[in-house]
Amino acid sequence: MAAMASLHLKTSPHSISKLPNPYSPAAAAASVALPIRRLRGATRISASLIDPDGGRLVELFVPESEKGSKLKAANELPRITLSEINLQWVHVLSEGWASPLKGFMREAEFLQTLHFNAIRLENGSVVNMSVPIVLAIDDAQKSRVGSSASVALVDDRDNVVAVLSNIEIYKHNKEERIARTWGTTAPGLPYVDEAITHAGNWLVGGDLEVINPVKYEDGLDRFRLSPAQLRDEFERRNADAVFAFQLRNPVHNGHALLMTDTRRRLLEMGYKNPVLLLHPLGGYTKADDVPLSWRMKQHEKVLEDGVLDPETTVVSIFPSPMHYAGPTEVQWHAKARINAGANFYIVGRDPAGMGHPLEKRDLYDADHGKKVLSMAPGLERLNILPFKVAAYDKTQNKMAFFDPTRAQDFVFISGTKMRTLAKNKESPPDGFMCPGGWKVLVDYYDSLSLSDNGRVPEPIPA
Repeated sequence: MAAMASLHLKTSPHSISKLPNPYSPAAAAASVALPIRRLRGATRISASLIDPDGGRLVELFVPESEKGSKLKAANELPRITLSEINLQWVHVLSEGWASPLKGFMREAEFLQTLHFNAIRLENGSVVNMSVPIVLAIDDAQKSRVGSSASVALVDDRDNVVAVLSNIEIYKHNKEERIARTWGTTAPGLPYVDEAITHAGNWLVGGDLEVINPVKYEDGLDRFRLSPAQLRDEFERRNADAVFAFQLRNPVHNGHALLMTDTRRRLLEMGYKNPVLLLHPLGGYTKADDVPLSWRMKQHEKVLEDGVLDPETTVVSIFPSPMHYAGPTEVQWHAKARINAGANFYIVGRDPAGMGHPLEKRDLYDADHGKKVLSMAPGLERLNILPFKVAAYDKTQNKMAFFDPTRAQDFVFISGTKMRTLAKNKESPPDGFMCPGGWKVLVDYYDSLSLSDNGRVPEPIPA
């Protein structure tokens, strides 16, 4: 297994005039062939946060002074009940994670997302958008909407959450959506089974106005910082660089090594105060992933035990659902962090990947995620940081960067192995994970074994 490629900055984006068609094969080939500008101390350092896509954050909240009239009008509209995942997408849209989107996608935005992984704005500029953010309705719902230009979006208790205005209803071609997002239509894709297969055959797009911001009342709302709130926090900490690390698993010392080493290298470049955004995914995840509340409790222990420095780390929840769509989805993960102010994004092996649902192999090539990120349309401003491979070094009794010249000294502890140890209440090798974090993981699997149906109330982090 090779060590990581050099930490690098992506080259400056070509202007639209020089690339009339940024999606053409020739343009893609040109972007691959461009020389890589490496991170050096001489690189110009900027203390300002990166601008959001489209130049400004697009938050979709109704002003407090207008809520009463909006709610009264919404109660007269046809109603669409949101699923749990659709409610998560309302949350994502409302806070500006998908800026400059102004609501669920209309057909033109949907097609550009599917076929180009990007959307062209009215001014001719291109922003990345690789995952469709759409709202499906069935024939009965479509009939109830009728000729109305607006619909009310309600939660499972029939409370109005938002209004979708100037709507457009168009065909939901599920097979095309699945094939182009996941690269396969094989059965067993978790998000497809959960949110697409049984969804309606129509999509409704329009301008979103959120009357009641999405809250989960699960004890974790304090961690759910919006892009605007994160930007305020980075400014408060005088961050001159923000590097984002997404995860949906417990943090072990290998992850911590990658994050602390990234900060060290940014300091060597000349940045004075790089701040880590530790950003666990908080939307839908598949059934065998560790639930969010347990992960957050584990992350807190990592900070309490000093594995990561609380002074230079911001822990927040990213509200997006998880697709497990590999190189397609990792673009969405990176793009959303631009809107939160991150100008560096750490990417590892097989980001957003999963095992093939039918065959004993990975669904995606492990290196394609970082390669795609380095040349994805609309992500030219983001610095992609491919990280080194970390493994357990038996000679040092700790996690370290893998050295292929002494491969016999290293042990790779897979997620499966980690789960097996935790389930059996066995301890991992010293130095693999902080004791407090490991205890949380053991407690989680212990609670499952004590539950009759494998589901237990999720704990509220302290």
